[in-house]
Amino acid sequence: MTARKPAARPAVEMLRRLVAFPTVSHDSNLELIGFVRGYLEPFDAEVRLTFDDGKRKANLFATLGPRGMPGIVLSGHTDVVPVEGQPWETDPFELTEKDGRLYGRGTSDMKSFISCVLAALPQFAKRGFSTPLHLAFSYDEEVGCIGVRRLIADLARAGIRPRGCIVGEPTEMRPVIAHKGKKSYRCTVRGLAGHSAYAPHGVNAVEYAAEAVAFLKGMARRHRDRGPYDRGFDVAHTTVHTGVMRGGTALNVIPHECSFDFEFRHLPGDDPDALLREFQDYVGKKLEPEMRAVHAGAGFTIEPLSEIPMLVTAPESEIVGLAQELLGSGEIGKVAFGTEASLFQRAGIPTVVCGPGSIEQAHKPNEYVTLEQLAKCEAFLARLMDRVCEKSET
Repeated sequence: MTARKPAARPAVEMLRRLVAFPTVSHDSNLELIGFVRGYLEPFDAEVRLTFDDGKRKANLFATLGPRGMPGIVLSGHTDVVPVEGQPWETDPFELTEKDGRLYGRGTSDMKSFISCVLAALPQFAKRGFSTPLHLAFSYDEEVGCIGVRRLIADLARAGIRPRGCIVGEPTEMRPVIAHKGKKSYRCTVRGLAGHSAYAPHGVNAVEYAAEAVAFLKGMARRHRDRGPYDRGFDVAHTTVHTGVMRGGTALNVIPHECSFDFEFRHLPGDDPDALLREFQDYVGKKLEPEMRAVHAGAGFTIEPLSEIPMLVTAPESEIVGLAQELLGSGEIGKVAFGTEASLFQRAGIPTVVCGPGSIEQAHKPNEYVTLEQLAKCEAFLARLMDRVCEKSET
């Protein structure tokens, strides 16, 4: 890829700074949070930090403008997914421009939104605030929306109740009012080890795990082929997915343990607990009796990993109307991927999802955002200034 460093422009320069922080979810984000906190100092921002148990990661919640009245939240997560094993053509932590695209980990998901927001603050401050503007930047969104739960709990304790929230996940600057819920689980299969020459005398945990995964795949096909459907979503049915599998030590050893992680991403109206019960019934009534006929200690254990509630925001709500006004469009949409928006919504803060970039680029090698998408986000924020600032643009 023949590329060059991106042209100097406030939002692009800010994105360059943020991409350079390798805030993969399993690593600390404190250096990035420290940078943002320092950047906010000239704007008389009131900053609240909440930390994970190990004090290695932090959420930042900042209020600019008048205190003690409801404001608008601009929200984003600071963590990114790993790059290991992906065939990147550029350094994923150095912003690179080529043909109107800005490449780097987090450019689409979702440091571009944060960059546009931070780059716009000098102009917000110059015009003065008539309404509070809140910034909410979280940790560990990519591993179950962990950090934002502490941020929201801290707001409740402090009595901070914003009017609404815009979560800047990549929607190509289209307002999204609904997304699926997600529940994920780890299934551990216990077998009985032995020499592979005597396979009938053992319980092969990998093989029974494979049968369980095949059953989940059958559930996925059923929802794909029979529904129910909601055509408003980009993936119109509930999905079932297995993403990670671990097991076995050597080819000539009957594996005594195998585990796999799976998830349900469900439409409003579908019950994920009913889906789990269907799976539990299969392993409990079909697989475990076979296993325990050989070894009484064999079986399955299923434990929850994470849960993200559905987002359902009323189309007529104030925050949806605001987003439509700022975009100059009455368009609304629904998406399959989960976001922190549903947690703000569940806390009583009306929320919409709208941000630059495409989810099609997220989590992939050579992730990028287009300069056109950045420009649309900048225009969106410029129109927001007209709503929350005292002075007209001069």
